Amino acid sequence: MFAIVTIAGQQFKVTEGQELFVHRLEAEEGANVSFDQVHLIDSSGSINVGTPIVKGASIGATVLDPLVKGDKVIVFKKKRRKGYRVKKGHRQQFSKIKINSITA
Repeated sequence: MFAIVTIAGQQFKVTEGQELFVHRLEAEEGANVSFDQVHLIDSSGSINVGTPIVKGASIGATVLDPLVKGDKVIVFKKKRRKGYRVKKGHRQQFSKIKINSITA
């Protein structure tokens, strides 16, 4: 059984027991969260597609780690022959969650 769900503005294909990194959620460690923007559910070959979401469907998850930092991304700007150079770095903040249940 799997589902396609929107979590924090991104779509994910999730299964029960799966752990994934999503954009940072405002929840504490160990908190149970629910996502109701489910676009598709596949239950042993029976596919239920929403228009745009499946009514009454939800995904239950637990927050394992509320703040995980991703890899550093370097942003470097330069204009030739002008002596202009700017170097900046960025680390995206993620939350690690575990999918507990998929209900239709």
